[in-house]
Amino acid sequence: MVEAQDGRYQTLYRRSLHDRETFWASAAEAIQWDKPWERVLDDSNPPDYRWFVGGELNTCRNALDVHVESGRGEQAALIYDSAVTGRKKTFTFKTLRDEVALFAGVLADQGVRKGDRVIIYMPMVPEAVIAMLACARLGAVHSVVFGGFAANELAVRIDDATPRVMVSASCGIEPGRVVEYKPLLDEAIRLAQHKPERCVILQREQAQAAMVADRDVDWVEARAVAKPHDCVSVKATDPLYILYTSGTTGQPKGVVRDNGGHAVALKWTMQNIYGVSPGETFWAASDVGWVVGHSYIVYAPLLAGNATVLYEGKPVGTPDPGAFWRVINEHKVSVLFTAPTAFRAIKKEDPKGEHIRQYDLDSLRTLFLAGERTDPDTLHWAEDKLGVPVIDHWWQTETGWSIAANCVGIERLPIRDGSPSFAAPGWDLCVLDENGKEADRGQIGTLAVKLPLPPGAFPTLWNARQRYLDSYMTTFPGYYNTSDAGIIDADGYVYVMSRTDDIINVAGHRLSTGAMEEVLSDHPDVAECAVTGVADALKGQVPLGFLVLSAGCDRAHADICAEVVALVRDRIGPVAAFKQALVVKRLPKTRSGKVLRGTMRAIADGQDWKMPATIDDPAILDEITESLAAIGYPRN
Repeated sequence: MVEAQDGRYQTLYRRSLHDRETFWASAAEAIQWDKPWERVLDDSNPPDYRWFVGGELNTCRNALDVHVESGRGEQAALIYDSAVTGRKKTFTFKTLRDEVALFAGVLADQGVRKGDRVIIYMPMVPEAVIAMLACARLGAVHSVVFGGFAANELAVRIDDATPRVMVSASCGIEPGRVVEYKPLLDEAIRLAQHKPERCVILQREQAQAAMVADRDVDWVEARAVAKPHDCVSVKATDPLYILYTSGTTGQPKGVVRDNGGHAVALKWTMQNIYGVSPGETFWAASDVGWVVGHSYIVYAPLLAGNATVLYEGKPVGTPDPGAFWRVINEHKVSVLFTAPTAFRAIKKEDPKGEHIRQYDLDSLRTLFLAGERTDPDTLHWAEDKLGVPVIDHWWQTETGWSIAANCVGIERLPIRDGSPSFAAPGWDLCVLDENGKEADRGQIGTLAVKLPLPPGAFPTLWNARQRYLDSYMTTFPGYYNTSDAGIIDADGYVYVMSRTDDIINVAGHRLSTGAMEEVLSDHPDVAECAVTGVADALKGQVPLGFLVLSAGCDRAHADICAEVVALVRDRIGPVAAFKQALVVKRLPKTRSGKVLRGTMRAIADGQDWKMPATIDDPAILDEITESLAAIGYPRN
């Protein structure tokens, strides 16, 4: 158990572990229940723990209707700000509720019922949020797929989730270009074995999509004839959504979030972790396709009665490095939550912070960073230029909210460089050695959480319980294996050092090197390959491919490298940021055949490394070093 100096945080933290049922029952009183729970925690079948068993509720009702019914219907709920189109629109709780109820009627007209799945493949437009909440209103299970993913990636998710209906848009908009979604959607459905019954399509003026007869439904036309739908009560343990995250095999894992624990935990976090009061404006500068978008663009702020900003744009280039400051100024944002990558991009374009001085940022009280480890240079730059506390915090798609954070709403504790501070209440965090024993303070090991996980964490993977057990619960029985390595120091501060598997973190997005290697292997001239993440000043990590060509191949290496880059972009999408590959004679391996990706990464990053004792041929690493040097690694 993590320790800290005595104070309000420490008191709450201890209570959350020693009297967890009372702690979370108290938090659950802030949620409106259709039927009270019978047990706060069902711990009868570890590691399958369930929160608020027997209780029934509707998440959409708690996010929208309760605020309207309490007299706050005219308060701002969703603020849409599109830097790429210049369009802005504010929805009050009442107008958002009415739009969501109407679109729930649209989905019901297409046959969607409680428990059905709906895949949402949308850009950052209000209709994406409306579709998510409409699914929650019906008791349907939504699965949002980031619009940057390619058709085959979408097809894999269609086959796994087996949605009755797809919801999409004609296009997304990136700086300087329009990305047509409908051809990708059509191709994904062609590739998928499961065929959705209907596709509801939002036509955007930047690109009109061709519609498929008897399958595709126009959003505007369907809305015009729909009737508002009431909230459907569901069990607390029923799934709210499926969110796919990368797996080491290349096969995505469908993280399931339940309704009851999710609503309780996320509402609790807004005031206790982020220090935001109802009525204030909260901005998570992320995408609804990622877990941050689910938790902190859509659900948590609305559950807590906050206005939430939905931003369609970039931190730079739409139109300049002052984009974030304009949004904060115009919408009076109290708390900003984004990835360190965004600040590195802003810092790169505006190192002196000249754009910051052009705006009134008096409303901004705190900046939270997450998605990857925050480097001290970026943290100090943000502190210096903004003049507000900069809080690093750590969590995962699987956890749904912070494992470790400086909980400013409880008690703001001193910040230490490189640390997300302390375990958040509810998380019994420790460091385990290879034998599953708790490591000494300051010793690196696997960061693990003693079960049960708190409300809001995932209870399972979609249709993959054994994979859930194997991936997270088997290595250290009685613990959730975060697959992150780190330390807890003598004072209880947590330090997250690196992944313990082959997932890489590109600009806050967890991506599987295995999935990229599968793509590279499909190239006819590639006999063998490996992908590893290498350090990048802007994105934290970027993938680098190593290619061993088929015998007799005499094609230009540059052409082959360009082709595999294009392949990854086509099959996984630009989000992978795969832009460079190099041809090597052979890959360094252990005698058992395991590729030494970590050693190659250390060479590329200019880090100290030791010759692995099990390497089959040490001379290969000299060749790898020379090949990397030829393309400029390590970077200065």
